[in-house]
Amino acid sequence: MVEQAKIAFAEFGVDASLDEIARRAGVASGTLYRHFPTRLDLIEAVLAEQIAQLVDLGRRLLTAEDEFDALSTWLRAALRHGLTYRGLSAAVMDSALDHENGPVSTWHAQMFETGAALLARARQTGVLVSDANDADVLKMIGAIAWAAQGAPDSSAQADRLLALLLNGLRHGGVHR
Repeated sequence: MVEQAKIAFAEFGVDASLDEIARRAGVASGTLYRHFPTRLDLIEAVLAEQIAQLVDLGRRLLTAEDEFDALSTWLRAALRHGLTYRGLSAAVMDSALDHENGPVSTWHAQMFETGAALLARARQTGVLVSDANDADVLKMIGAIAWAAQGAPDSSAQADRLLALLLNGLRHGGVHR
């Protein structure tokens, strides 16, 4: 069911029909609802592995030689994750605000901690402007994903917007 939800969410966004997901998984709707009583429960099941991979990537990048490239790589991966499922950013943020102790809130904290560590490392080595606020930068990634979602060339638009953000963050100007 989770694999079919991943496919349906990627195809139709997080508002995909749960009945259609059940049909694709070859189970009755009641079976899906028994395992995942709410849409958020199913979204959380889909996201669990992907969030863990993003956090792991960020932690590995903390030892990369080029601090700015490490930050760029992780921000790009986080952005790709946000672009995968239309409506994900809003659904996840709403959940994080409503459920302080749930998995989404925990993942949000892990993602923030990982991003903040990469930002701090780049800032400390002087490759990132000193006034780059961690929360603002990470919110910009969510904003880019949201802004690019409806575009016919969403991936290309997201790349352009991320390049603008990274160029503004890089101490000393444009990254070549």
